[in-house]
Amino acid sequence: MSGSVSMAQFGDRLVQAVRRTNTPTLVGIDPRLANLPDPIRPSVSAPAAEQIAEAYLAFSKGIIDVVASLVPAVKPQSAFFEQIGPCGVRILGEVVQYAQQKGLLVIMDAKRNDIGSTATAYAHAYLGERGSNPLASDCLTVSPYLGQDSIEPFLEAGQPHGNGIFVLVKTSNPGGGLFQDLVADGQSIYNHVANLVNDLAHTHREPNADHPYGPVGAVVGATYPEQLAELREKMPNTLFLVPGFGAQGGGAADVKGAFDEDGIGAIVNSSRGIIFAHQRDEYKDRFGDDRWQEAVEAATLDMIEQLRAVI
Repeated sequence: MSGSVSMAQFGDRLVQAVRRTNTPTLVGIDPRLANLPDPIRPSVSAPAAEQIAEAYLAFSKGIIDVVASLVPAVKPQSAFFEQIGPCGVRILGEVVQYAQQKGLLVIMDAKRNDIGSTATAYAHAYLGERGSNPLASDCLTVSPYLGQDSIEPFLEAGQPHGNGIFVLVKTSNPGGGLFQDLVADGQSIYNHVANLVNDLAHTHREPNADHPYGPVGAVVGATYPEQLAELREKMPNTLFLVPGFGAQGGGAADVKGAFDEDGIGAIVNSSRGIIFAHQRDEYKDRFGDDRWQEAVEAATLDMIEQLRAVI
């Protein structure tokens, strides 16, 4: 798309996609060789990197084919592709482009950041004009711990193309509190980060939109429901990406506090619980490896219904 064409902000694009699909369900794409269904897994015991990459591509496309009509977005985890080398990065680009062609927003989970020109380089790689780089996504997860000047290059690169960022605020992993819960100047570190993120969200939002959200969001885990509700009240202009649903222990009741009074403002991720549903007790007897895509569909629909019951 030409840089001269005005793009809707990422917040507007995400809100519209959630409204269109009537669900805030986000499907994570985290391929792991040991968990691939038999029809996808390479047949040799020690597959070469190219064989793994092709299996990951077939698996990822198979997931996208199932969920494209059901959910607003997918979230590839770049690490699982990067670990197999250059061919994995190439395949990741193909996954991004395939999902976008299917009408899905792509949230790249790469948790990038650095200072100055390095942050700018990351920003253009992941948030530049679609077609300028095979990894160019609609949104990117970003670490805040190098400060505001390390976040701004991502906004500068992404906004002209309608792209956005989700900044880590209160993460779902058990060890996240080691630093995030430390108290400085009377409040936790994650609250200091939340203040910055909401200020950026307020500054960069489109004032004429029919919702308060713009290109800046926050990652807040489902495994901390009290803090999730606290941060929603504190961050009225900030979209939430909520990981930790399903396999990490978060449930529908835990994520209810992420949504605003209109039932929008958050997107809830499940990765393993959906993409490896063929291995879960409640699906494996019904579907098994041979019908793994049907298991993905069933798990996605179940999550959609669980969320609808509380929003």
